[in-house]
Amino acid sequence: MHPPLSDAAAPQDASQAAPQPQSPRDLFVSFTWLALQGFGGVLAIVQREMVEKKKWLTPEQFLEDWAVAQVMPGPNVINLALMIGDRYFGLRGALAAVAGMLTIPLVVILALAVLYAHYAGNPQVAAALRGMGAVSGGLIAATGIKLIPQLRKHPLGFPVCLAFMALVFAAIAVFKVPLGWVLLVVGGVACIWTWRKISP
Repeated sequence: MHPPLSDAAAPQDASQAAPQPQSPRDLFVSFTWLALQGFGGVLAIVQREMVEKKKWLTPEQFLEDWAVAQVMPGPNVINLALMIGDRYFGLRGALAAVAGMLTIPLVVILALAVLYAHYAGNPQVAAALRGMGAVSGGLIAATGIKLIPQLRKHPLGFPVCLAFMALVFAAIAVFKVPLGWVLLVVGGVACIWTWRKISP
């Protein structure tokens, strides 16, 4: 986890300081809004809000944090919320961000579950949910494509990163290799190779 930012570390000129959440409450409200927008996949929403709108993260920071969130146990977006909250306000920030991701959406999901149990046998409802699945796939694909340009700054070089992407895609989508093995083997090779590349 990242240490909380101290006041002493803040730039003297506030106008030059990078945008950041003002309080744990700001984190809670922001992540609640993100979660409520995230039907079908919140990743695309998080990337747009955190990087493009609020600018709490640079594209490089988002890519690095998302990579860590991917390999940690638990839901990826919850892991990312924990890291972002902890970066700015320590444990309070982490708890506020996760609470924002879970509290109100949990109420909404419970209400939808009751409705779904009542109407699940309706063919029109089933067809509509399949349509949402297609949109979700598009959101995830769009986010992945938007992150590709940041790989140009990777220590391994852009062609090597593209080769790793193709290898992971083939392993999971074509050869049906379990995700855990892909992360362990391919991710391990990428981490060791990058470490050797940047080590003095």
